[in-house]
Amino acid sequence: MDAGGIGKRGYALAEAVPAEVERLCASLQAFNQPFVGDAAETHIRLLMRDRDGALLGGILAEVALGWLEIQVLWVEPGERSSGVGAALLTACERRACALGAHGARLDTFDWQAEGFYARHGYVCFGRLQDYPRGHARVFMSKRL
Repeated sequence: MDAGGIGKRGYALAEAVPAEVERLCASLQAFNQPFVGDAAETHIRLLMRDRDGALLGGILAEVALGWLEIQVLWVEPGERSSGVGAALLTACERRACALGAHGARLDTFDWQAEGFYARHGYVCFGRLQDYPRGHARVFMSKRL
């Protein structure tokens, strides 16, 4: 595989296999260590179920470097505006604070939950237009 003449200098571009991906990540973490110390990540995985055990929603996040990063917040369509999303978000933020987080960040799309997060104190700090074309990816944060 040649990308932009790299092969002309004696380099080869190749797809990374899983062990090489791990090595790249470990190398980056070692480089960052003097600046951030041991940057352990703690996962937060919460679900909300009804009395019969049916899944109503859930939130997947992690805390690292003093920040909560919300990766997924899902609420079943029939449960939206019922308080399920707010309860999940609040519980996640509280758990993150107990783990030492001082801020939270996330990204969403303009057709998803920007208004929901704004109502819960998140502010937009960046928009990437045409992601996908005709829409925007919205980056939001909040001080906890």
